[in-house]
Amino acid sequence: MMLSILFPTDFSDNAMNAISYALEYFKYQKAVFYFMHAYQNEFYDHDDLTSREFFDDVLQRVKTQSEADLAQLLKKVNAMSPNPHFTYHTISANNTLVEEANRIADSKNIDLIVMGTKGKSDARNILFGSQTFQVLKYVQCPVLAIPSNYNNTQPKRILFPTNYMMPYKRRELKLLSVFAKSYRSSIDVLYVSKHQKLSLRQEDNKAFIADTLADNAVNFIIEDGKSIAETITTYIKTHNIDIITMVNTQHSFLEDMLFPSQIDKVSLGLDIPLLAMQNTARC
Repeated sequence: MMLSILFPTDFSDNAMNAISYALEYFKYQKAVFYFMHAYQNEFYDHDDLTSREFFDDVLQRVKTQSEADLAQLLKKVNAMSPNPHFTYHTISANNTLVEEANRIADSKNIDLIVMGTKGKSDARNILFGSQTFQVLKYVQCPVLAIPSNYNNTQPKRILFPTNYMMPYKRRELKLLSVFAKSYRSSIDVLYVSKHQKLSLRQEDNKAFIADTLADNAVNFIIEDGKSIAETITTYIKTHNIDIITMVNTQHSFLEDMLFPSQIDKVSLGLDIPLLAMQNTARC
């Protein structure tokens, strides 16, 4: 399976760490990587853009700097990972991050977006930086978010919390399968509920997961817990989970985590990578 992977970058250390992580993680996989810098916000926030007469000059300077930074990034990447399985491209765009990421996801049929959980700001009191938050919320493509300085690229256990209520997309479950197969990771499919019995809908969705992940080591687990957030947090700590994967749809646990006011004030802390599957029907 050839993967198409998009890296939005602000050239921060966190962005570089996410790139390094993915290059190492997918080193045995055939992949096309797109390194993208969307600079529209940087242009409009530029200190020298004081009036309309400086518009073209400042825009050209920002564009030139973006292209130069991408060229420098490509040199680093080639030095870091001269992998014959990889093909690299750069994209510099006068666009917003979300619009450009969606455009590339569609035009290049992107399988996965990889970025740091935070960018240049790296504020300690927030779970996701504003750019990552926007991509998770508005871009119709799976996202792998890597925490600052995280470098464990050989995961043993992947956690997949689900309530079995939604029909999953085969393409995104296959992406999870590839993820797990790379290092023979086991997948713990966790259902937090007081009831052991599943409805017919839940049984069918569980069977679809089992069928799509048939090439992987999958454990189906039911945990009794009052709080989904606390149960997942405890499970991550007590079972040495290396990656958590969640589907980002309305009323999903990931949405509740992005908007914690809607659920218990319990944060995952998220010191492990998050694979957010957007459950979209992109072909």
